[in-house]
Amino acid sequence: MRKILQGTGALVFLIGVSGAIDHLWYQPFFGIVLNSFNRLVVPNVAFLQESALFANLAVAVVGAVMVLAAEALAPGRRH
Repeated sequence: MRKILQGTGALVFLIGVSGAIDHLWYQPFFGIVLNSFNRLVVPNVAFLQESALFANLAVAVVGAVMVLAAEALAPGRRH
């Protein structure tokens, strides 16, 4: 379960960073996958249209938190 959470978090992080890059510039790598949030969700949600860069960076932060949370749940980890 931890590996699934880490993998999903890493993908969400990459989607957020790629969307931010696409918003500022042009992202030619894996655009259909990595820019899915920026191209499918942002244009269809009114309040995200005004702050698309912030929304993409927030998605990246959520992905990073998912990866860190999965790491904190690692078995055998000392506190």
